[in-house]
Amino acid sequence: MDIALQYDRLQFAVTATFHYLFPQLTMGLALFVLYFRTRDLFSVGEHFHEVARFWTGIFALSFAFGVVTGIPLEFQFGTNWAAFSNYAGGIIGQTLAMEGVFAFFLESSFLGVLLFGESRCSRRILWVASAMLWAGSWLSGYFILATNAWMQHPVAYRVLDNGKLVIESLAELLTNPWLLWQFTHNMTAAVATGSFVMAAVGALYLLAGRHLVHAKTYVQTGVVAGAVASALLITPTGHESARQVFEHQPIKGAAFEGLFRSERGADILLIGQPNLETMTIDNPLVVPSALSLLVYYDLYANVKGLDAFPPQDWPDHIALLYFSYHIMAGLGTWLVVVMGLAFLWLWRGRLFASSWLLWLLLLSAPAPYIATTAGWMTAELGRQPWLVYGLFRTAEGISPLVHSGNALFTLLGFLGLYLALGLLFVLLFLEMLRRGPIDHGATAGQSGEL
Repeated sequence: MDIALQYDRLQFAVTATFHYLFPQLTMGLALFVLYFRTRDLFSVGEHFHEVARFWTGIFALSFAFGVVTGIPLEFQFGTNWAAFSNYAGGIIGQTLAMEGVFAFFLESSFLGVLLFGESRCSRRILWVASAMLWAGSWLSGYFILATNAWMQHPVAYRVLDNGKLVIESLAELLTNPWLLWQFTHNMTAAVATGSFVMAAVGALYLLAGRHLVHAKTYVQTGVVAGAVASALLITPTGHESARQVFEHQPIKGAAFEGLFRSERGADILLIGQPNLETMTIDNPLVVPSALSLLVYYDLYANVKGLDAFPPQDWPDHIALLYFSYHIMAGLGTWLVVVMGLAFLWLWRGRLFASSWLLWLLLLSAPAPYIATTAGWMTAELGRQPWLVYGLFRTAEGISPLVHSGNALFTLLGFLGLYLALGLLFVLLFLEMLRRGPIDHGATAGQSGEL
């Protein structure tokens, strides 16, 4: 593989991975802010107003860092990946532009209302602003995922005489069957992330004996939403996403399942290490015929392995793809277990006094971030060697004028910048936790001028 191509891919992977740490939280928190504003609209007192204000602040912090880290991704389409942009810009330009509109206009505008108009606006206006914030956040996610879904499963395109692509049907593009399951799976993961962060913050306050009333609301809301979201991540969203991989990208499915040879009654591999020299799995632990059953609803269905496809179309990092997928699946199971236990203890009225379970909630906060990162690695590594699956190879998409030295220099620069930004985010987040949810100087909940 060309060294410039390696650096270009690594640079995009680093920037995309770091960037997505922030919107996955904001998209999840947007729903919770709307929920708390709804509760505030129909409740007496300042409790839910204070809760909503606190999590709006966390949302704003994550949103700001998401914007800063997301801008370099947009520029990389025109710098490192100019050949790809020239080829497919007539399609991805549409969805990327719509994502920008909803992120930078709708989402940021109403976030401003919530942050700076709180003392001037009535609760109804704040509720409308939170509803528009949620709509902007999720629509922004929908359009950026529409871009990726089209790269995974291209639809609604037409090839011009010069070889470039243009949209043939915007409606078909935005209803891509790949997109529908990808969006529901990603949004569910975002809600799970928000749930775990919220529950962890509440658990921290309970363990520290601070802000107990607010902390119980955080834990209760996070656990209930997290239990539902974690279950939905497994089925139907995760299950259907995997089925469409085997339908449209069977090479990816075979690679992340470690299926080197086609099998009737194919097993699901729980544990094992891929051996690329022998094309086997070392030390396997399997569930017999489970893969055939889950993919085709037939215990004896034939599942194509890597041997059914030409090696030049195989993903170029099979071992990393395999482990990424299994880390994602394993942590997904962990999310269900943790939130299932917490929900059971909450239902029994014992959660708030169970320090071991509060510690488990607190320490499990990074799990959805790791799972989501592994999931995106699975999606993107498995798409290789294609930028647009089946149409345009990754090696064809890089910019011919951006040499390896340029890519390496900017990669190192991004690594340094993101290290500084990551530390800054952690410090600001901890400072917000130290201050807590109650601002005794605020005049929240006033009817205001509007």
